[in-house]
Amino acid sequence: MALVETLKKVVDKTIENRKNDLNDISQEIWKNPELSFNEVKAHECLTNFLEKEGFTVSRKTPLETSFVAKYGDCTGGIKVGVICEYDALPKIGHACGHNLIAEAGIGAALALKAAMDSSKDLKINLIVYGTPAEEGGGGKCLMLEKGVFDEADICMMSHPTPVEISTPIWLARIQLDIVFHGKTAHAAAAPWEGINALDAAVACYNNVSMLRRQMKPTNRIHCTIVDGGERPNIIPERAEILYCTRSQKDKDNEKLIEKLRRCAEGAAQATGCTMEMKESGPFYAAVNTNQVMIDLYIGNAKSLGVPFEDDHMRETFQASTDMGNVSAMKPSIHPIYKIKSEDVNHNHGFTKAAGSSESQLPTLNSAKSMAMTAIDIVCEKGLLNKIQKSFKESLLS
Repeated sequence: MALVETLKKVVDKTIENRKNDLNDISQEIWKNPELSFNEVKAHECLTNFLEKEGFTVSRKTPLETSFVAKYGDCTGGIKVGVICEYDALPKIGHACGHNLIAEAGIGAALALKAAMDSSKDLKINLIVYGTPAEEGGGGKCLMLEKGVFDEADICMMSHPTPVEISTPIWLARIQLDIVFHGKTAHAAAAPWEGINALDAAVACYNNVSMLRRQMKPTNRIHCTIVDGGERPNIIPERAEILYCTRSQKDKDNEKLIEKLRRCAEGAAQATGCTMEMKESGPFYAAVNTNQVMIDLYIGNAKSLGVPFEDDHMRETFQASTDMGNVSAMKPSIHPIYKIKSEDVNHNHGFTKAAGSSESQLPTLNSAKSMAMTAIDIVCEKGLLNKIQKSFKESLLS
């Protein structure tokens, strides 16, 4: 145990010594928000930094703005995956704080590298994954398809929010595109000749609104009408709705999709339209938090003075992430940590908070907690086996 405590002191000291460098990374990304798959500056910033720090960096692996950076080549060493995100949102910039996610990931990586350099007994193969397009593009899903995460034994990342929750509810999510086809006609001269696709879209919207009364309170359906016709004096021959369905379990989402389909089919039949429904984005699985790993993270965070008094608010903060897909393949954690913000994520106020100096301490504490968690796993004999056993059992529940 003396070795563990010594290595954790290295983690703490390293991140404290490099906090200005880490803040510079965060600020560079925050000041230059880039949308999904176009994170060119962020990608350059992170890969250049890691190369200078002695990591072997594979740029554009497998996507144009993704990367894999490695340090250590220890035979039989535990392969620890640390994940960075860095894409922004349209018009509101880093309103989800991905600049801080990147900072926390890089901070954890620097600390683990320093610990590895300080002790030959620390058997780690460190992997930093740069994952673009979390905001709807499913960068991690595409990377998983290419086998990028296959070699990792465990994966971890953390996310800023206005609350501190160790095991947040990350919902399964699917995006569906529903298109109704009708027939044009002059809206004044001969409306009876037309088949109104917009009426079908509105009927579908209302059907789903009524469906909510019979939905589980943990389920979500939300949408926007993206096409409702060209001009008011033409009966619309085409209308389109973009839906997202979410649930706490993947199997519940499958049932929700089928109910949504019936709502759309009923609307089409009532108006005389035809309907087509297809997935228009990658499926985000619900995050499968590894209990053994998160218990270690909580203990390390508490040792740094981090409170988890917001855990009782677990039901109030629910979102979705492609990290869920990673957690379905590898033992993973994705805690959320608290930064000072009056507004929740995806809001102008949160954008400001993500660039604030006040967000640095909690971000650095999360980076330390992840690195210390990895040290616990590597140093305690048999702990990885417990993690893997817990992971396999969770897949059956």
